[in-house]
Amino acid sequence: MVVSVSGVAVGAEPVAKSQARPGSARSGRRDLMRGLLAAVGALALAPVVAASRPPQKGDELGFEETYRGRRIRGTKTSGAAQWHVTVDGRSLHLMRRADGTWLSMVDHYRSYATPLDATRAAVDELGPGQRLRESETHTGGHHGVRP
Repeated sequence: MVVSVSGVAVGAEPVAKSQARPGSARSGRRDLMRGLLAAVGALALAPVVAASRPPQKGDELGFEETYRGRRIRGTKTSGAAQWHVTVDGRSLHLMRRADGTWLSMVDHYRSYATPLDATRAAVDELGPGQRLRESETHTGGHHGVRP
C-alpha cells in the first residue's frame, strides 16, 4: 500500500528534474559510435579517392601545358634524375644539381625546385622571336636559344 503526502509517495524519492530521459544515454553513445564509424570510413576511403584522381600537372611522372603561349612537355625517363623536356617540340636540356634542384641550359645560373619550374623559367628567358636550338648541346654565347 502506497501512502502519499501532497502527491509524493511516502518512502519514495522525488524525481530530480535534471535527470535525463531514459534511453538518452544510449542515444548519446549511438551518436558517438556513428561519428567514430564515419571518421574510420573516411580514413579508409581516402587512399582510394586519392588514387582515383588524375595526375596533376607537374607531378613526378611528367607535365604538359601551354605556358606563355609555348607548349611545354616533360616526361620522366628511366634514370632517377632524368627528364626529357621539350618547348614547342624542341629539346630543353635539364640537369639536376647535387642539392636536388634543377637548372636548364637556357637559364643555368639559377636553380629551381622542380623540372616544371626550370622549364617555365627557360620559357621566361626566351624572347618573343627566339626558340630553342635543335640540338641539346650548349656551345655558349646564346644560352641555347636561336633568333
